[in-house]
Amino acid sequence: MTASHYSFQQEHVENPPSTFLSRLKYLGPGFILSASIVGSGELIATTSLGAKAGFVTFWVIIVSCLIKVMLQIEFAKHTILQGETPMQVFNKMPGLRIRQAHWSVWCFFILMITKMLQLGGIIGGVAIILNIAFPAISVSIYALVLAMVVSLMIFRGYYQFIEKFSLVMIGLFTLFTFVCLYFLKYTPYAISIDQIWEGLQFKLPPATVAIAIGAFGITGVGGDEIIAYNYWCLEKGYAAKTGARSDSDAWRQRAKGWIRVMQMDALAAMVVYTLMTAAFYLLGAAVLHTTGDLPEGYEMVESLSRMYTESLGPGARIFFMAGAFMVLFSTLFAALAAWTRQFSDVFGQLGWIDFFNNDQRNKSIAILSWVFPFLWAIIFIFIKLPVAMVLTGGIITSVILILVIWVIIHLRYKRLLEQFKPRMIYDILLWISIITTIAIAIYGIIQLFS
Repeated sequence: MTASHYSFQQEHVENPPSTFLSRLKYLGPGFILSASIVGSGELIATTSLGAKAGFVTFWVIIVSCLIKVMLQIEFAKHTILQGETPMQVFNKMPGLRIRQAHWSVWCFFILMITKMLQLGGIIGGVAIILNIAFPAISVSIYALVLAMVVSLMIFRGYYQFIEKFSLVMIGLFTLFTFVCLYFLKYTPYAISIDQIWEGLQFKLPPATVAIAIGAFGITGVGGDEIIAYNYWCLEKGYAAKTGARSDSDAWRQRAKGWIRVMQMDALAAMVVYTLMTAAFYLLGAAVLHTTGDLPEGYEMVESLSRMYTESLGPGARIFFMAGAFMVLFSTLFAALAAWTRQFSDVFGQLGWIDFFNNDQRNKSIAILSWVFPFLWAIIFIFIKLPVAMVLTGGIITSVILILVIWVIIHLRYKRLLEQFKPRMIYDILLWISIITTIAIAIYGIIQLFS
């Protein structure tokens, strides 16, 4: 990606691929997003929900993964057509403005600051794994060392290599998870069809509401991840290849072609993280719920590793540790890359920097790449409850999701160009996504206070 992909330049205009196979080489943004989804959502929140609720809330996880992709696609469609960053979109919304920025920009800014709890939990999870493997160094020191390492990777621009390496590790770890799931049938924790069917009955016991809301917010694409996806679409070049908006047929055909590529990218990633999430949840429900082993505090990793040792034996523990490290670290890395862009974009809309000035944007991203990881590490060192921190972040993510839904409705009905109006079936799916997401959030809030 070049910095100029945040602006339209004629030399970047390119006709979209026209066949399924030719589109494959242009995929990528969705799988970058998957790198941030897998660690916090699947490894921690999903297994924790399974451990506490058993199979009964399996439907929450499946719905969470499937339902939100339409929101992701609709927002990204606007990004390709207009080339606007997410905070530019927020800042053009109607309503109250505080200083020079729309209230939604300020709201997102504040919510993301509170969401640091989640990233603190993730960096803590990685530190705990390292401490178990090499106990001579304390968890707190490991957290600070990890902050320095991930900062160097973003600051020095090693993103593409680490992204590809992390995704390979996630793939291997996911394969290993499915192997564990298969071998459960040879243990006392074998999963029956009746148990899976029980989990698809749309029940939500009051005792599981808080953890379910957190899991719903954090599995699949959350509100901040829907926003982050648009930066990756811009940096992949979908908007730049489409070119600046014009009334020509050539531009319309390019736009439709690159939107199809984006849709394929988003749907392919959805399939991957839905399968991952289902496997993690079933392991948590089958093993941890049965044993009453609810992961929390510094015992989180030991509890989660039991999912593997119960099915594959004690020797599987070292493989779990290596896999869990890669999953959580890749999440940490991908999240930092997104956060530096999101906050720099916010700063641009608040008038603190010129986001579209390459030097100012790059300087902001570089500084934030050092600030955020150390803040996350310090927060973890003081709180020391990684699971609770991650699930709290999930609830905050659900609130961000409501904000994103409001923006998406505005984009669909107020700003979408007439020639790109979708078919009725698309709108039906979009509204199912919107209504389901809002309904689960409201139902959860009612149950929490009832």
